[in-house]
Amino acid sequence: MNGATDLSSRTDGPRGKAPKLKRVGRNQLRLGMYVHAVDGSWFNHPFWRRSFLLRQQSDLDSLLDSGIVTVLIDTSRGSDTLLPAKAGASPRKPTVQASLEAPLTQDEQITAAEQVVNRSAEAMRAIFDSARLGNAIETEAVTSVVGDVAASIECNRRALLKVLKLKSKDEYTYLHSVTVCALMVNLGRQVGLDREMVAHLGTAGLLHDIGKVMIPATVLNKPGKLTDEELALVRTHSLEGYHLLSRVGSIPAMALDVCLHHHEKIDGTGYPHGLCGDQISVAARMGAICDVYDAITSNRPYKDAWSPVEAMTRMRQWSGHFDPQLLSSFMISIGVLPLGTVVHLRDDRLGVVVQGGRKAPTPRVLAFYSIPQREFIRSELFFADEGCILAEVDPAAWGIERKRIDHLMRLGVRGS
Repeated sequence: MNGATDLSSRTDGPRGKAPKLKRVGRNQLRLGMYVHAVDGSWFNHPFWRRSFLLRQQSDLDSLLDSGIVTVLIDTSRGSDTLLPAKAGASPRKPTVQASLEAPLTQDEQITAAEQVVNRSAEAMRAIFDSARLGNAIETEAVTSVVGDVAASIECNRRALLKVLKLKSKDEYTYLHSVTVCALMVNLGRQVGLDREMVAHLGTAGLLHDIGKVMIPATVLNKPGKLTDEELALVRTHSLEGYHLLSRVGSIPAMALDVCLHHHEKIDGTGYPHGLCGDQISVAARMGAICDVYDAITSNRPYKDAWSPVEAMTRMRQWSGHFDPQLLSSFMISIGVLPLGTVVHLRDDRLGVVVQGGRKAPTPRVLAFYSIPQREFIRSELFFADEGCILAEVDPAAWGIERKRIDHLMRLGVRGS
């Protein structure tokens, strides 16, 4: 494609300013342009983020070397096209306007997340309704939702998860699937899985409960305790979902596995096959954590939601239910940690969580130990921003007794 298509009539730009969108060929890209969207499937997109300022030569090279044909740029937020790029030509420097591009405000981030959630909910409603009528699942719709969710997680994880947490009881059926998709994508990125694996995890999260279309709504939403017969009926949803997805040839094997086994438990007391330990795939173990966490932190007809901190505290206490290492990674990925959790901080200190996220947007941590020096240091109380906590640690591995941690917690709580 040699020419550029002007799409400046669009009026949905950020901060209330109309964007000036233009579709350009891949080889017309240069540094300083603002990439509004990459045409084609998200799975062919070489970046996690969907929109961004093209600042680095490595990013430009990735786009030029990709299989993408056209890209949508916003000339109100970055450079415009000049001449088609010549092979070997030196890229121009970014414009001052592009370099000073301001990030979205918090309100704009929430609005963007709400748009993703609303689109995803409508798509899931259509997918569930179609499956309920016995029609084939449209994989393009699934791919679109996963792409939207993954891009939103990359752009602002906190905003998306905050919006998803506000779902009503009426929206639970559809938004539970979207939330588990988001949590799976988020956890996959936390443990360092590659892009393709994370995409498959998102698909697995989105479709893990598809078998519930075969269960009467009166049973699923019953406000009281289920009878033994009703409970047995509900437990068929994993097998029903597996059979339903098996008829769709393009569904990833990981999604089939998670659909079938997300109710298995590490100690072998789960269903439908009573698998235990390593018999359960890593993806299914991840699915179990994400599914249960969203279920117990959501308002249901038969129970009120638990707070995130209460949910994580209780999940940690359910011995034999979850993979402990993955549960620890999950806690860090969502920034919710039980009080007293000892963590390895990015600056090579150890800290203890004194406030887990219920009263504050991020955990509050008391740093107390230098890892390189292997000695206690003057304690510091601070809010642990995203990426600050690397991992949970066992204080005993550093020769630190639990009573010392309990004493530090009391100091930290008084200081907060």
